[in-house]
Amino acid sequence: MAEGERVDKPGNIVERARAKINLTLSVVGRRADGYHELRSLVVFANVGDTVTLQLGAPPNVSVAGPFGADITGRNLVAETLAKLGQREPRLQLGSVEIEKNLPVAAGLGGGSADAAALLRAIRRANPENADTFDWIGFAAELGSDVPVCFVHRPSLMWGRGEKVLPLTSLPSLAAVLANPGVPVPADKTTQVFRRLSAPPIPETLPDPEPPPSITRPEDAIAFARAHTNDLAEPARDVIPACREVEAALASCDGCQLARISGAGPTCFGLFLSTEAAQAAAQQLSRSHPNWWVRSVTLG
Repeated sequence: MAEGERVDKPGNIVERARAKINLTLSVVGRRADGYHELRSLVVFANVGDTVTLQLGAPPNVSVAGPFGADITGRNLVAETLAKLGQREPRLQLGSVEIEKNLPVAAGLGGGSADAAALLRAIRRANPENADTFDWIGFAAELGSDVPVCFVHRPSLMWGRGEKVLPLTSLPSLAAVLANPGVPVPADKTTQVFRRLSAPPIPETLPDPEPPPSITRPEDAIAFARAHTNDLAEPARDVIPACREVEAALASCDGCQLARISGAGPTCFGLFLSTEAAQAAAQQLSRSHPNWWVRSVTLG
């Protein structure tokens, strides 16, 4: 049984909702439907939320964990549960408990990862529908990050996020995640995208070429360094603390690349060894005790 796919106790299905990291993120332009056309190399960290589906219980969503109280407004997991019940009434559903271990609105795909984890749990609970229901299509209706979080593997993502190509050769990477713990605007992502100068593009574009086969961490870091996160500069304008986090990561011994994750404010630093990443995380935790800092493996 794969990591995160375990039955906690009879009637419960547990899924990990790992933090999503955009190693690269290019904004090609603005589409006719109002969305932006993206190209992104996505990986997942070995930290995240835990989503538990209790089969047979009345549909309901409860949240616990260190960041549970920070969830306000739209709850994408509750929306997923309601929409899925309406779309396919034959599915066996239940109540959902989220252990919220990731900061909220952090640029880590937390809400999307939680919704995707619930979809995977429901698919496991309904094997007769595993191959007949359009899980990816439904995920895309929920949000741009949900399809790649549903796949839950290193992937090339494009379109507005609805197109996902899993990658098999990408090596694991040692990294540090750091979040400054500052207040984030409720419409952070909207503000970030509004600051982009994205030209209109044709309604149809050719699919991107997959990245070359990458088997060594050094090559993966070089590939990431050769590309960009086009949301980084507008994210710095919306959340100025991103600049301090990036600079602090970049100053750590052994850091090969420091970058904002998605629309921020969480940033990541890439390292060539787990030991270097752990030492950097300890250093940042000492110098910035109010930050959320984790040494992780990306892959």
